[in-house]
Amino acid sequence: MKSNKMELSANQREELLSALEDRFEKNLNRHKGIEWAKVRAKLEAHPEKLWSLQEMECAGGEPDVVGQDTKSGEYVFFDCSPETPKGRTSVCYDREGLESRKEHRPKTTAMDMTAAMGIGLLTEEEYFALQKLGEFDTKTSSWLATPAEIRERGGALYGERRYGRIFVGHNGAQSYYAVRGFRGSLRV
Repeated sequence: MKSNKMELSANQREELLSALEDRFEKNLNRHKGIEWAKVRAKLEAHPEKLWSLQEMECAGGEPDVVGQDTKSGEYVFFDCSPETPKGRTSVCYDREGLESRKEHRPKTTAMDMTAAMGIGLLTEEEYFALQKLGEFDTKTSSWLATPAEIRERGGALYGERRYGRIFVGHNGAQSYYAVRGFRGSLRV
């Protein structure tokens, strides 16, 4: 259940923390050397980040800790669902792409959804880092944060894993597919 104040109830908070801890313990290879107790303390100190993680979870992203920024000390979460989250597919890349469609417009965009969720879109670099942790997007694809010089020309990037390799491709930002969504990242 969403809250207008971007806050979780005590029950929602505990359910989410429990789910995150279970996922953390089942996937220790994703976060070697990181202790759950320290991650939990950081999350509890930043309830707005818990709200964003809940949004990731509710949309099928299966967020998990994938590292820690050595400079800032922030823990990094990525959507780690095996395929692009089902609750985020059939979206154009951004508002400009959506508005350029004359017909058959999807309801929203990847960039609008990430902004509403308080998360970032995975970059190419982050997508390649994610793929080192397992096999993701073997049947789907995910929009990636696109450099301005590509976006200015009407394009947007996406990533996928096929034939045992990771590919980054491009489409017009106005395109959308039932098997393309997006993966988010969050720093806490």
